[in-house]
Amino acid sequence: MARAPWWRDAVVYEIYVRSFADCDGDGVGDLPGIRERLRHLADLGVDAIWLTPFYPSPQADHGYDVADYRGVEPLFGTLTDFDELLRHAHELGLRMIIDIVPNHTSSQHAWFRLALVARPGSRERARYYFRPGRGRSGDRPPNNWTSHFGGPAWTRVPDGEWYLHLFDAGQPDLDWTNPEVGDEFESVLRFWLDRGVDGFRVDVANGLAKAEGLPDTRRGTPLPFTDQPAVHDVYRRWRRVLDSYAGDRMAVAEAWSDDAELRARYTRPDELHQAFNFHFQVADWSAAAFRRVIEDGLTTTSMIGAAPTWVLSSHDQPRHVSRYGGGEVGLARARAATLLMLALPGSGYLYQGEELGLPQVDVAPEHRQDPTWARSGSTDAGRDGSRVPIPWSGSAAPYGFGPGSAATWLPQPDDWAPLTVAAQTGLAGSTLEYYRAALALRHEHLAGLDEPLEWLPSPPGTLAFGRGRLVCTTNFTARPRRVTVEGRPLISSGAPVEGSTAVVRLPPTTTVWWVRR
Repeated sequence: MARAPWWRDAVVYEIYVRSFADCDGDGVGDLPGIRERLRHLADLGVDAIWLTPFYPSPQADHGYDVADYRGVEPLFGTLTDFDELLRHAHELGLRMIIDIVPNHTSSQHAWFRLALVARPGSRERARYYFRPGRGRSGDRPPNNWTSHFGGPAWTRVPDGEWYLHLFDAGQPDLDWTNPEVGDEFESVLRFWLDRGVDGFRVDVANGLAKAEGLPDTRRGTPLPFTDQPAVHDVYRRWRRVLDSYAGDRMAVAEAWSDDAELRARYTRPDELHQAFNFHFQVADWSAAAFRRVIEDGLTTTSMIGAAPTWVLSSHDQPRHVSRYGGGEVGLARARAATLLMLALPGSGYLYQGEELGLPQVDVAPEHRQDPTWARSGSTDAGRDGSRVPIPWSGSAAPYGFGPGSAATWLPQPDDWAPLTVAAQTGLAGSTLEYYRAALALRHEHLAGLDEPLEWLPSPPGTLAFGRGRLVCTTNFTARPRRVTVEGRPLISSGAPVEGSTAVVRLPPTTTVWWVRR
């Protein structure tokens, strides 16, 4: 029997390049730093790594404003450094996924620089959305769209035209109705596939196509810049490219949508392989909420035979330790949620530092760098709190993040010494050792297991399900609950289990895995 593609049940570890490890001592993470720390990830037990953008960029949005899709930002290293990183990852048995940013380029991209000096209606401007303004003098934006980062989604250029940017003004949107854009990105995909990457995470995957005529947004109607039918033509073409390479190359979509049917369309058999389930990431801490999003995710993917994905934290969302309440309660919930997630069918995506139990950081206003902070008029703190460089060793910042004592690009808290990799390694009960144990057991009991989830009876405030011989039970309440389980415990996210092998006392805020006899 042929084995399922690796990505269907992989555990993927997201590396936010600026904040993982620094090799040259400038306080900013880089590719050589990642290479030096790959053994940590191999020992952790993940199957693949995902790199956030490392391409040449003015860093207006920390790399998601790409100036050259075929190179490496000097801040992060060289193309040779990338090749060495990829080679070493493959030697350790780690696949590599890289971010691709197709909705927009940097305003410093060669195409956009040409567009700015070209005349209205030119070929150069046709690669982007340049439009005349409204009003007698054209001094009002072409429509009422607003930026996801705050403020208007249009910026006016000296000759009077406006260009569209659904994010920062330094991120002009590409016009995917222009054949040159599709041809360019096929070439970009092949450039990295030829170097050996195993897949892509597609940024703003549902935003590439815009409604014809760029109509105003209207309350109660679908947004004209997301989930447009034409976007699927892009991914059918990309799927043909991916399928032309050996090794189960893949792509996973960042596609926020409340509509299950719309989400499913991105992972039809001739399109992308996976799409993130963000509803799981933002679910409230309760048995009912978790069951609802799990059932929705499984139903959505089963409609078209796709593999579900599960994620609890990322560089765009608050860390789940803090989202679940912070402190000891938040950490207990985070550990329980992670163990539950790792028992589910499909792929699990981890975010760097969650294996250390890192909380969200309250970055002081004077240190904030997310463009959301400035564009929102200082009303939205942005995403910096989840992007603070992770601690490796030592008792004070920079906690071994890089050589020397250079301050990290975002300040680290003064109380992170107990959370470092060095402090937690070999420490019984630490979050790091807990992750290592959980991932090892997942590989032992669930890797390649093509069996659906089976819900089992459990008391209110708890969830129980089985997959093969493994049973997962989670107590979402603050009180012990008695559950019936026939089997032996494998791992607990919290206190040990008390009781017989049939009726057991499940500790509060705890997930336990069991193996059926």
